[in-house]
Amino acid sequence: AFNYNPLANVDDNSCVPIITGCTDTVADNYNASANTDDGSCTYTSQYPAGSVFCSSGPTAIVDVTNPVTGKTWMDRNLGATQAATSSNDVLAYGDLYQWGRRSDGHQCRNSPSTTTLTSTDQPVHGNFITASGTPPYDWRSPQNANLWQGVNGVNNPCPSGYRLPTETEVNEEVLSWSSNDGAGAFASPLKWTLTGYRSHNSANINTAGGAGNYHTSTVDGTLSSYLNISSNSATINSGARASGSACRCIKEP
Repeated sequence: AFNYNPLANVDDNSCVPIITGCTDTVADNYNASANTDDGSCTYTSQYPAGSVFCSSGPTAIVDVTNPVTGKTWMDRNLGATQAATSSNDVLAYGDLYQWGRRSDGHQCRNSPSTTTLTSTDQPVHGNFITASGTPPYDWRSPQNANLWQGVNGVNNPCPSGYRLPTETEVNEEVLSWSSNDGAGAFASPLKWTLTGYRSHNSANINTAGGAGNYHTSTVDGTLSSYLNISSNSATINSGARASGSACRCIKEP
């Protein structure tokens, strides 16, 4: 029974049957009668229309608030199947997005790659677009610095009411950590992981488990701003927009 009491020695007929189902009220298939979550919750309708998800499906929407900054975020990276249990928790790594692109399948770690750049905000395929050779190392030519800007921004991959954080918001989180490194990142309420990154040159995934890159929505000239976390440091840098990095969504106030 759902309310089994191991201390009881006389049954009083108060047992409540176990009813499994989705118990998350924001999920598409929330079951008000369920008292035991069975992991069946789905969130497709919460994400932008046309979103293509990787094998893990739509990311569960669970909030976590940093009491120091007062900001609320999703408790896991886009594409992750759980909140992290360690800094190198593979199930918490999530997908690797190119800056400014929507969830079109390119973010899947095993997506195919192409060397053909696109001139549109939304390519007609889900390939990871490499940009080697000469700067600005972007998947889009000409560049568009107006992508991912705000909760209603073009190509925002986050669920309704969430967006990519700015460089300032990410820096506020870093400053709240107990130490400026991977250990401090995981010890924080957001439990950041060492997700690795996908090279803009080769499309290879590098440093997973040793370091991790996280996008911000902020642009820096022809580049974009990202957070790099490693075992001994955490810094905000500028890099190629065609590089694949993790996305952690922040809730719009």
